[in-house]
Amino acid sequence: MGALSALEEALENRWEALWARVFDKEPVELLDALHRECDGNTVVCAEGRVMVPNAYDVELADEVHEELTRRGGGVGQVLTDSLARHAERHGYEWAGPLTVHITRSPDVPNGRYRVTSSVMPHVSAEGFQHAGH
Repeated sequence: MGALSALEEALENRWEALWARVFDKEPVELLDALHRECDGNTVVCAEGRVMVPNAYDVELADEVHEELTRRGGGVGQVLTDSLARHAERHGYEWAGPLTVHITRSPDVPNGRYRVTSSVMPHVSAEGFQHAGH
């Protein structure tokens, strides 16, 4: 691990610890769940090449969604950034552009959040332009 990546990891760990104190551990558990979802869906394509899903859906219970958005704003960007750093540390390659989509859901099984992933193919801007014609 290079000096820069060690520094980045130390800064991320401190940031996560601060976030945990402010938000009573919910975001750190959510980040861990997002990282586990990524790690649990790796596909080894060739020696040294590990692909992971690029589309992540995070469903939050109403009260968790309210708390995170009220206090933290930009939760989606924070989750995306953390996941991108996690993948970089492990040498993962995305199956396409990385997206983390956050929604409210009254029926998440643990009453807090649910994280799922999938491979979403890249759609070029040209594809969008022709779709309406």
